[in-house]
Amino acid sequence: MRFRLAAGPDKTLLEFGLRRAQGPDGALSASRYCYLGGFDGTSNVLAGKLYGIPVKGTHAHAFVTSYTALEDLQYKILSEELNSKNLLPKDSNTAVNFVEKCMAWQKKLAPCIGFLPDQVSLGELAAFISYAQAFPNGFLALIDTYDVSRSGLANFCTVAVALSELGYRALGIRLDSGDLSYLSQIVRDTFRKVAQTFDLPWFEHLTIVASNDINEDTIHSLNQQGHEINSFGIGTHLVTCQKQPALGCVFKLVEVNGKARIKLSEDVEKVTIPGKKFAYRLFGHDGNALVDLMQKPCEDPPKVGTRVLCRHPFQESKRAYVIPADVQCLHREYWKNGQVQEMLPPLNDLRNKAISSIKSLRQDHKRALNPTPYKILSEELNSKV
Repeated sequence: MRFRLAAGPDKTLLEFGLRRAQGPDGALSASRYCYLGGFDGTSNVLAGKLYGIPVKGTHAHAFVTSYTALEDLQYKILSEELNSKNLLPKDSNTAVNFVEKCMAWQKKLAPCIGFLPDQVSLGELAAFISYAQAFPNGFLALIDTYDVSRSGLANFCTVAVALSELGYRALGIRLDSGDLSYLSQIVRDTFRKVAQTFDLPWFEHLTIVASNDINEDTIHSLNQQGHEINSFGIGTHLVTCQKQPALGCVFKLVEVNGKARIKLSEDVEKVTIPGKKFAYRLFGHDGNALVDLMQKPCEDPPKVGTRVLCRHPFQESKRAYVIPADVQCLHREYWKNGQVQEMLPPLNDLRNKAISSIKSLRQDHKRALNPTPYKILSEELNSKV
């Protein structure tokens, strides 16, 4: 969720952490909880199958480096007519020599976007052609295997415009190294030139995906610098929890056979609040969450429009009256006396609830630097200890 807050609501977040996730099921758990917390897709195909999470991603550097020249496109596919150099147009059954079409477009594009055809990597171009033939409706190329501005970007535009002539639309590119802010602006400027020169208005809005060990601070820095990135692919710093490597909470006993129990400590943060509790979230008229209120089960729940005294559990001087415009009970029983009471909601419902909960918090609670602590108070609990 912190990545979603850093990136903003209009950016696409992709979980790329499968190879770095820890534990026997760390990759699947990461995919599930990242999607719940606001990510839009995962590169983990099994997580897509099991949980219905959208599967998204691109090819690897190894795919590009496995091609050395256009001659690598020699094997036949299914038949002599549909061989490795051909591609069927979207609305036709007559195969077209796609390699020749790409080479023709390379000559047209060179003066437009300022590259020299003899400087681009033909092995990279062969890889892009092969990938486009396999996924003509999902062509998103990794363009920094060799040189972004001199080779990768030119080769992508070549294949993308050739695809367009056959009725397909490329999706965009991915950057995995270098100055992501600067390179994304170079890429977007090039997309604009192609769009204007060849009357392809959609080309200007192609997706730019950024990866390369991105963490929360990287996104904040990119936002300050200015960038043209539409989507972030995040792996290591997401699934290995480097921002918060341990969750600062433990299990403590608060009641046994109806008797309240307490754990005492000189450290106030470690003192437990005894007894069974229900929790309620109180909202103001603007829809923002005001406080979370803990009460004993025997107490009457807070009511909309009725003044409620909310007190800090340990600091008596910290108290406030709240008149909620809405009240939500946060306590749900899913397991009781060894029996399942109700099934967990579907993943999409949990995801929507998490996103809605974050939206209900004030902006000062969510800021990255010195956020205002969100208050969790009680009504009568502290007077009964």
